[in-house]
Amino acid sequence: MKADRLVATLLLLQARGRVTVREVAQELEVSERTARRDLEALTTAGVPVYSQRGRGGGWSLVGGARTDLTGFTSREIGALFLAAGPLSASPELRAALRKLMRAVPAPMRPHAEAAAKAILIDGVDWSRTAGGGGPHQHTLERAVLDGEQVRLGYAPPDRAPGERTVHPLGLVSKAGRWYLVAGTEEGLRTFRLGRVTSATRTGEPVRRPENFDLAAAWRELAAEVEQRLTAATVRARADRDALPVLRQLLGGRLRTGEAQIDGRVEFTADGPSVEVLAAQLAGLGSRVEVLDPPEARESLVRLGRSLTAVYGGRGEEARLDSHFPLGTYYTEDVSVPVMAANHG
Repeated sequence: MKADRLVATLLLLQARGRVTVREVAQELEVSERTARRDLEALTTAGVPVYSQRGRGGGWSLVGGARTDLTGFTSREIGALFLAAGPLSASPELRAALRKLMRAVPAPMRPHAEAAAKAILIDGVDWSRTAGGGGPHQHTLERAVLDGEQVRLGYAPPDRAPGERTVHPLGLVSKAGRWYLVAGTEEGLRTFRLGRVTSATRTGEPVRRPENFDLAAAWRELAAEVEQRLTAATVRARADRDALPVLRQLLGGRLRTGEAQIDGRVEFTADGPSVEVLAAQLAGLGSRVEVLDPPEARESLVRLGRSLTAVYGGRGEEARLDSHFPLGTYYTEDVSVPVMAANHG
């Protein structure tokens, strides 16, 4: 786009003080004719640029007027490259950073280069689960920016995969996982990008809810998900040496009390259901004793019986006695209504 080239040309002028048409053409990968027209367009737009003919000539800002990359300090440039420079960045971002690096004034360039190489993001966790936005992130990004509807294939953890047409409104990254916020027939919903199986732009314009604000919509969504994830509470006591495992397992949903006379520690924990909490705590065996509610204790009894049956050779009986609602483990990944969408 011409506007992008004009900004890039101005950055070159600010960084170098004087440039030739050939230098601009090489940096922006355009013809010399296009580079000359862009420089002339800057003067037409009121930018104080003038040309000087002859040996050592070129195009300069009047009076040497220049800033360090539109007023950025060295520390600010470093912060920009530190945030945007990981090797996992998209090809488009890497290309933009290379062009931006060439526009950075020479004294600041070593700091910017060091910052760009200081962080590496590995998108696969230790369980070999890939993070990030998946193979369809770029298509959804363009659909959001261009305001275009998408035919979306999606595979929820608790239902059969399906397709629907959605109105992409924004993308949100939460702890390394990307989510699409989109309008649907049921209202605003979220879709985890890692579960998107296909994304095809339809060419139809997005119908955007009146006064839509992505940050406000996400806050409402996050509150709804948090409520689902903490819908149930159990009270239990644990051996002291089990506390590190409990903290890793439950995170901020664990609240511990004072140690008892026998050395055990009483605690409470929140989760999406008592069945899920019981299944999580069962892995610690006798080091944890659930005190209440009774439903959690009953879930542990059923789980214990099913395990005994499986490893005692009565597999069929075990299968009949172990119907835990495993889908509730994935509450945070399920599309959740945010608010009624006003598509006008």
